[in-house]
Amino acid sequence: MHNSIDTMKIFYAVQATGNGHISRAMELLPYLQQYGTVDIFLSGDNSNLTTNIPIKYRSKGLSLYYNCTGGLDYWQIIKGIHPLRLRQEIRDLPVEKYDLIINDFEYITAAACARKKICSVNFGHQASFRSAYTPRPERKNVTGEWLLKNYAKATRYVGLHFKKYDDFIFTPVIKKEILEAEPSDRNYITVYLPSWCEPNLKQLCKPFRDFQFEIFCRQTKQSHQSGNILFLPVDKTRFSQSLIHCNGIITGGGFETPAEALHLGKKILAVPIRGQYEQQCNTAALKQMGVLCPDSFENFADKFDHWMNSPSLPAMDYSQGIQQSLNYLFSHHQQMKTSDSFISLCGEEI
Repeated sequence: MHNSIDTMKIFYAVQATGNGHISRAMELLPYLQQYGTVDIFLSGDNSNLTTNIPIKYRSKGLSLYYNCTGGLDYWQIIKGIHPLRLRQEIRDLPVEKYDLIINDFEYITAAACARKKICSVNFGHQASFRSAYTPRPERKNVTGEWLLKNYAKATRYVGLHFKKYDDFIFTPVIKKEILEAEPSDRNYITVYLPSWCEPNLKQLCKPFRDFQFEIFCRQTKQSHQSGNILFLPVDKTRFSQSLIHCNGIITGGGFETPAEALHLGKKILAVPIRGQYEQQCNTAALKQMGVLCPDSFENFADKFDHWMNSPSLPAMDYSQGIQQSLNYLFSHHQQMKTSDSFISLCGEEI
């Protein structure tokens, strides 16, 4: 217990678009509770994970939705935007009642802090894109860059990425069961493509009859076998076990899943979701590390064959990511509180 600051009131905003942010929050919560009491704000409604964390505030927020073929569902995204509701939630969110605001890329919290001139820390993967040293694709997307830097602006930034590209960037938050695992190869391939549906995944994997697949799908409610494919519902524990014992993983260009696979030393084939600039940035970083990252699933048989015949990469050691990033966060928060310029910094980006 950190006695000097154990009465701190912490507000932790978590983006619930996809499963990565929630998974990270579930892992970080016990560590944050060593520093004080933690109230969680969960924003968004497009996660498939059941959470065992106590949620104090809840909002539909702004969410990304996907079609069944590896792209964004723009109409569903637009339908989910309610400006009047957002305006009221920004006004009513009680960020001023807390000693520390930690924001994992959540818009309402960032807007509430700006409106009320409250200091906040953007903590997470997206914060790493404040650095020019974080890898980008050959062709930068102006809109994508603007969103990464302005969607959840803060006073301070603590980034997470595959490598420590800058002094405020740290290695990923990895689940305890992955850190403590003894990986093995049980001769199957794990598949996690959250923007795909069951029929499309079946069509993708069924031709490779000599291989067994464990596919985690948002549409799947109960496990069922279809030839060489085992379909499984998205579940944190079951997915971790599948990843620990697989031969390799086919996934999107997200952050948490490739990070866990890198820590375990698994073969990775990562294909970014169409229209998702952040995923294109992630696959640019993975390519630098030697991971096969095709731009699409066209001519997939050739890409799959090339992937299966390529060697595995050495495992990365991400065991210190939580401790190092939180040490940095809380030491800088203490310095900022005692600084003469503390008040003037709040509500401003630095």
